Amino acid sequence: MEYTSFIFNMVIGFICGLLGLLHIFDVKKEFFSKTGLIGLVCGFIGFIFSFIYVVYNGIVYTNYYDYNNMVLKRDTDGAFAEINGNFFECFYHDSPENIHSLYAKYSDLIQKQYNYNKNLIDSYSEIDPSCKTNPLICLNTNKIDIRIYPKCTRLFVNSFEYEITNQDISNRFLTALLLSLFVCIANIGLIIFGFLLFKNPKSNETPFE
Repeated sequence: MEYTSFIFNMVIGFICGLLGLLHIFDVKKEFFSKTGLIGLVCGFIGFIFSFIYVVYNGIVYTNYYDYNNMVLKRDTDGAFAEINGNFFECFYHDSPENIHSLYAKYSDLIQKQYNYNKNLIDSYSEIDPSCKTNPLICLNTNKIDIRIYPKCTRLFVNSFEYEITNQDISNRFLTALLLSLFVCIANIGLIIFGFLLFKNPKSNETPFE
């Protein structure tokens, strides 16, 4: 869908831009209305393609993660649960047993805890090893008995790699999404100008003709 959307919009952008340039130099003025119709149709089709891609890309960006590089969710300190009364309460638990809620989505990867962060590395090395465990313990329940980790006030991810590419992956998704939104707006403009040109082709003639 990404290739279809961008390639189609590049083609119609070139065609409509070329036709507009020809009309600026008063070439084939009798085709003003046809040019307007071409712009109207192409703008409408381009908007549909771009809008579908925006919706699809937005869903993937906010709800999916890389299955070949699954990253466990954690807060800015690397924690995934915090003490609350007689239990540790998991931040990212979702019932019933939704394992997908425990992994960082593409939209999360832009955050500093999923990328190389020297301060986080230094602070993480000072945490009591007994307070580090696998966040998958939150899969079946939102509450963990405090007696299992008596020395802890928070539970941290037991281990993770300090990636330098996660932010780049998230930025690529976000950039494509923003560009697609811009293309949608451009297609709306093409539809409007195409309609006006098709409806009033004579308004584009010079007053001395």
